[in-house]
Amino acid sequence: MSKNVDIKVKEQMQLIRRGVAEIIPEEELQQKLGQSIKEKRPLRVKLGLDPTAPDIHLGHTVVLNKLRQFQDLGHEVHLIIGDFTGRIGDPSGKSETRKQLSEEEVEANAATYKEQIFKVLDPEKTIIHFNSEWLMPLNLVDVLNLAGKYTVARMLERDDFDKRYKEGLPIGIHEFMYPLMQGYDSVALKADVELGGTDQKFNLLVGRNLQKEYGLQPQLALTMPILEGTDGVQKMSKSLGNYIGVNEDAYEMFGKTMSITDELIIRYFELVTRVEQAEIDKMEKGMQTGALNPRDVKMRLAREIITIYHNEKEALKAQERFLLVFSQRDIPEDIPEVVVNEKEIWLPKFLQEQGMVDSTSDGRRMIKQGAVKLNGEKCKDENVVVEDEMVIQVGKRKFVKLLLK
Repeated sequence: MSKNVDIKVKEQMQLIRRGVAEIIPEEELQQKLGQSIKEKRPLRVKLGLDPTAPDIHLGHTVVLNKLRQFQDLGHEVHLIIGDFTGRIGDPSGKSETRKQLSEEEVEANAATYKEQIFKVLDPEKTIIHFNSEWLMPLNLVDVLNLAGKYTVARMLERDDFDKRYKEGLPIGIHEFMYPLMQGYDSVALKADVELGGTDQKFNLLVGRNLQKEYGLQPQLALTMPILEGTDGVQKMSKSLGNYIGVNEDAYEMFGKTMSITDELIIRYFELVTRVEQAEIDKMEKGMQTGALNPRDVKMRLAREIITIYHNEKEALKAQERFLLVFSQRDIPEDIPEVVVNEKEIWLPKFLQEQGMVDSTSDGRRMIKQGAVKLNGEKCKDENVVVEDEMVIQVGKRKFVKLLLK
């Protein structure tokens, strides 16, 4: 490798290594990058997404941000929407067989996915495939040939399969087919690199092995860490309520980001923002020496995140509102107004109708806990008489102004 090529490889590896859990094997990636530079041929970088849920949160964007970095380095990103594999469901980390999705559910979720991922990826540099393109035409002979490339013993090396087998829990034969079909995606694409979370390591290595079986150059597996949620403990998950959704409004995103623990600030910067690593290192050192207040750095984090999914103007507006509410303990000026024609309003039902609580029973619970305020004063009476132009607040971030007609 020439000196000039070697320098370029080192520059690319510096960005690629950022936040990565594991590169398997790293030496081969350096070789592929060097060959790519010499031949002026971009690497084919693959990510598979099964559209099993319609909404994306920051935890999902960790691997998308790494894909964006590959795009910025000039490589070719191939995004696989698993419309075929999604009907099976990835068994990774599951203690029981997943419910199979219908074709309609997969299509609806895939459409929503595409809309959200382009908030991170450059649509002009992203090639989208649906893996039904090459998996649907396979006949039974092709499927049996594919199944013959792997043994049951090797499948049982996978932690979740091994655990279920030892505990006597059922494993569907179709679940064994999932990693094989995901691996076949890499064969069909002739992928150079495949990305995934650390929970996808087994699947990525199946793809690498299958490429060897089909006489292709094996891909590299690059795994990204699982992002902790706003609670700082569990992985980010909508079901756990510790998530920051990419479709949430700017103020909600700002408040949730400010709620993360100080220990996660730098990790979030590295995994979900586009701030240069040198600047992140400088902020980390500043917090360690006391030169920077973690709260100020966290506000910078919130602005960076909101700028990606909304814009800079919305980020600054959300910060101003946050400071007004939390620093000055005041009611913001730009709260939404709700016009109601009814003379009598039951507060728990009103809160549920405005989406401020999940249900009337949830509303009653919030009132009893003192989490509901009327004009800045705590309300503990669900049958309180509300008044015109009354500001109703739930928690720290939800406000509406009531207008009676």
